[in-house]
Amino acid sequence: TKLTPYSAYVIVAMLIPRTNTVKVRRSGISPLHFAAERNRDDVLETLIEARYDVNAKLSDDWSKMYEDRRSTALYSAVVNRNTEAAAMLLEAGADPNLDIFNPLLVAVRKATCEKENPAMVAMLLNYGASVNMSCIQGWTALHESVCRNNVEICEMLIKAGAKVSMPNMYGITPIFVAAQSGKVDALRMLLKNGADLNSQAADGATALYEACKNGHENIVEFLLSQNADANKPGKTGLLPIHIAAQRGNDSIISMLIPATSKARVRRTGISPLHLAAERNRNDIVEFLIEADFDVNAMLSEDRSMMYEDRRSTALYFAVMNNNIDATTMLLKAGANPNLDTFNPLLVALRQGCIQTVTLLVEHGANVNAYIPTHPTTFPASVMFCMKYLTILKYLMDNGCDALSCFNCVYGSNLHPPIKTRRPIIDVLLDYVGHVKLCARLTEHLDSYHEWQCIKEKASMCSHTFCLNYSYMQMISVTCVFIYWF
Repeated sequence: TKLTPYSAYVIVAMLIPRTNTVKVRRSGISPLHFAAERNRDDVLETLIEARYDVNAKLSDDWSKMYEDRRSTALYSAVVNRNTEAAAMLLEAGADPNLDIFNPLLVAVRKATCEKENPAMVAMLLNYGASVNMSCIQGWTALHESVCRNNVEICEMLIKAGAKVSMPNMYGITPIFVAAQSGKVDALRMLLKNGADLNSQAADGATALYEACKNGHENIVEFLLSQNADANKPGKTGLLPIHIAAQRGNDSIISMLIPATSKARVRRTGISPLHLAAERNRNDIVEFLIEADFDVNAMLSEDRSMMYEDRRSTALYFAVMNNNIDATTMLLKAGANPNLDTFNPLLVALRQGCIQTVTLLVEHGANVNAYIPTHPTTFPASVMFCMKYLTILKYLMDNGCDALSCFNCVYGSNLHPPIKTRRPIIDVLLDYVGHVKLCARLTEHLDSYHEWQCIKEKASMCSHTFCLNYSYMQMISVTCVFIYWF
């Protein structure tokens, strides 16, 4: 038969005198725990009157059954938001600081998440709950109330002695939490109570840095109005303006520019332009150019080494991303296309983007660029456009010099196998004056009857060509060139 609340209360009252309290303790769980967990206030009151230990803790085996590893009956009452049960336990001498996870922190979370009256928080504080007690990760009740933007509870905690700059295990203070989560009211309250505006987390991030990272414009504006340091880098060396450029928030960038030292930016070894170009933030690129950021700023050596191609300039990032708009803006602003170890023109040629190639060449890109780490006897720019005959002709028309290809490095010695393509040879011969083909290439051309016309073109008198193409350098082709391509 199902017991009524009254009959259950009567049975408990009858069992108390007949129960061995020593055996109750050995069981690892007190009847108080069950009564608090099930919200049986009448049974709880009876057990308290019978002098059951209000501070009895669950054994490890019982505690492990709960995800939060609770230990006391008071904790269960707080979790259940049972203010009357918590009051009875506290009045009977329950210690609010025995559990691993602070009941005060639970009460704050319940009051803020579920918008309940903070009476439970006030009661725990009145009975001596440790306001600065933290969980395993160092999170305190103040961290929690700030995260929930509950100013009323924040003020209660601070009046009770909460430390406004107490960090958790990651060095995160309540002011950092407010900035990270965009809680401006809690942020104002913390600063009013003496929080350190420029405190840094374990990774070196400040409240301003974190607000920029999460795009909280109102927080950034407020922090800057309170003289937050915009020139304080994190452990990665990046400033708030770097992270704002990376995230693509032009409003935050506009607020940070007056507060950021360009000399400090240079010392970081990376410009916001690099990050904006890398992430295709065209609006930010334009904004930074208008703010006179150096379009020719180069990555420091250690930052350049993070990239396999050892890139250095914002222009390189834009070309690598095939971002024609950003490339155009940077070049018009004076970006030098010849600063990188691996010339951006070579990147554009490899991608086969004629529009980017044209832009770069028109702004002075070196059409005879080489790759320092992989030296060749002819310009690398020729090597990268062999699949794109239109681009190859464009380079030839703009002064690409392949004269170094004229000499066969193998001479009369044994040549490696060669593989040629008629269109390439045919196009190149149109830009050649007098050319003398090496024996191996001549032999190769002779082996293909349909290529006889190419051999005839190579042996033609070059005077007409010299007159027609006097504005360009003459080029010649050897089997070395064909061996490479």
